Amino acid sequence: MPSPTPGIVARVAEATPPAVAMRMRGLSDRAIAWLFVGPTMVLLLAINIFPLIWTIKLSFTNYRANRPNANVLDVGIDNYVSVLTDPDIWLAMQATAHFLFWTIFLQMTIGFALAYLIDRKFRGHGFWTTMILIPMMLSPAVVGNFWAFLYQPQIGLFNYAVSFLTGVPASSFEMIGSVKLAPWAIIIVDTWMWTPYVMLICLAGLRSIPDYIYEAAEVDRASKWRQFWSITLPMVLPFIMLAVLFRGIENFKMFDMVNLLTSGGPGSATELASITLKREAFEKWRTGYSSAFAIILFVSVFGLANIYVKALNHVKNR
Repeated sequence: MPSPTPGIVARVAEATPPAVAMRMRGLSDRAIAWLFVGPTMVLLLAINIFPLIWTIKLSFTNYRANRPNANVLDVGIDNYVSVLTDPDIWLAMQATAHFLFWTIFLQMTIGFALAYLIDRKFRGHGFWTTMILIPMMLSPAVVGNFWAFLYQPQIGLFNYAVSFLTGVPASSFEMIGSVKLAPWAIIIVDTWMWTPYVMLICLAGLRSIPDYIYEAAEVDRASKWRQFWSITLPMVLPFIMLAVLFRGIENFKMFDMVNLLTSGGPGSATELASITLKREAFEKWRTGYSSAFAIILFVSVFGLANIYVKALNHVKNR
């Protein structure tokens, strides 16, 4: 970038009020940097830290948002004890764990396989890469409504596609209306939407491997299978672990897509932790109780993520 001309600098200096110019001359570069960065940091702290502190405070009370004028009593850790001993909460956590495990497993497997194929750079790989990325670019609200239509047993295309491939009558099952099939319905949608994201991360890892390593392996007469297990997989492993971290955090707090597809139903088959939190906070109006639940979820995710990051750093430094 060309440096500003002396005339422009002179005009800017003349336009600066003398008092401000005197103060700026007395500041170091570090102080000037903090002067520009400081307001943004204060804003971010106000947006992120203040709600967290307020939630922690509410979690020790019996506060209800629909009764703002009622007496607010300090209940100690009663809300936390109630959350940890509530069987409905543990059912929601089991549903969340089932959703997390299968979405991450399928997305890692399919995403890495697609990245491995795209990395071969066959004819038209750019076009197919773009087509694969389309689901990731859509809004979760659009995806939820779109798949809710596809899952309709009478007019949706999903049942007819399964019937065509397996021979099972299209009207004999309902994905989002069955207790057994509904959890898999949301797993399929999330996998369809976010596998391209995992593919991009894995593709970046594959493209970062220098070609001379494979050339040296070929000189040593290593087979393609041996190259994959000894070179490709170990060097891409940090990228795969990074993708697992990102998708794990996002899916732990998954709400919008599941809420549009099943709203936690039928029954509580797809009631993830985020759906339960919403019901406690905005349907039952147990604000103190839901605040305690939110803090427990935050601490759980934060703690597990820290442990996972340490493992990721160990793999990277290996």
